[in-house]
Amino acid sequence: MIAPILTSSAPASSPADTSRRVADAFRASGLDTPCFVFDEAQFHRNGAILREIQERSGVTILLAQKAFSSHTLYPVLRAYLAGTTSSGLHEALHGHRHFGGETHVFAPSYKESEMSTLLEIADHLVFNSLNQWERYRTRVLSAPRRISPGLRINPEYSSAAAALYDPCAPGSRFGILAAALEGANLEGIEGLHFHVLCEKFHDALEQALDSVEQRFARWLPQMRWLNMGGGHLLTSPKYDLNELHRILTGFSQRHPHLKLYLEPGEAVAYQAGFLIGTVQDIVENGMPIAILDISATCHMPDVLEMPYRPPLRGAGEPGEKAHTYRLGGPTCLAGDVIGDFSFDAPLRTGDQLVFEDQAYYTVVKTTTFNGVNLPSLALFTGEGVQIIKSFGYEDFACRLG
Repeated sequence: MIAPILTSSAPASSPADTSRRVADAFRASGLDTPCFVFDEAQFHRNGAILREIQERSGVTILLAQKAFSSHTLYPVLRAYLAGTTSSGLHEALHGHRHFGGETHVFAPSYKESEMSTLLEIADHLVFNSLNQWERYRTRVLSAPRRISPGLRINPEYSSAAAALYDPCAPGSRFGILAAALEGANLEGIEGLHFHVLCEKFHDALEQALDSVEQRFARWLPQMRWLNMGGGHLLTSPKYDLNELHRILTGFSQRHPHLKLYLEPGEAVAYQAGFLIGTVQDIVENGMPIAILDISATCHMPDVLEMPYRPPLRGAGEPGEKAHTYRLGGPTCLAGDVIGDFSFDAPLRTGDQLVFEDQAYYTVVKTTTFNGVNLPSLALFTGEGVQIIKSFGYEDFACRLG
């Protein structure tokens, strides 16, 4: 493994320019595909924006490891963020060991066998139901080290574009409805947590906070903190940070006793990664179909789950450019198709393709279905591409017993 890079003097550049430089540097490196390449300078740029938000608005920002947890970049992010948030025991251990700072944990449920370790490392421990809180209340409150317990609430505000990512959809298993808190014993609870956004901007946060204030106003005075979850695309040029400041400071003026948290994932790794693959073959079936060593189902599952169309360097919509191809993966899944893209020139076997903005919710979701190899991990420093980690047969076999 390469030594983590702690500082960067790389100047800001356009996404298109960075994509070109990454593609050139990767070809020069001679590394094999598929490979995720992280742009170290972009992590610094995102981090600087997040640090400025904290300094200006007084909010504390954590890394949501469910979106990005490649710990080679943690020394970079540690300079900008206060800690990590986790969705269970293993992520919590990962953040505690490799990132440090505050360790926040939320899970839909906790096992008895996990609780002893969680009580040793968690700073905030958030429970999804009153049943779970009652089950572990005594252990949490009597733990040798101080832990701040919280409850996840459901403010019944939906903004997600896809039902798959809507924590407030009817029948959701996430969070406690306001009606369920009526008459509940909240002794020991110090904070409330909600997570309702997915790649959203300041207007959605403002509406979510309005819903929280309307439904949970009577409990806010009892609390010490409010965690507003993730899904805030804070580092996008489209995000109005002045409006964010207005929203956060206004809320703080109404509730000055509450410490506020944000836990973005996408914003930390926004435009900071690439997935590079190679055309392995081209077949014909009503249209030209390029078979890649990149799999939608194994390497970019959100392409199928959302679904969404990943940005591809130099490509256009079908028919926009002279040559249109369907891009498919190497697995046996008939639907392992990334999408239809057009190119200025015909594709040839051996051509490398660079998918952009592939750092978040990609590496953390990769699988070895069909024995397809996991993409290598590499870091682009501005001076070249250096390998972080490669994978092979043993990474597939060791999971199968």
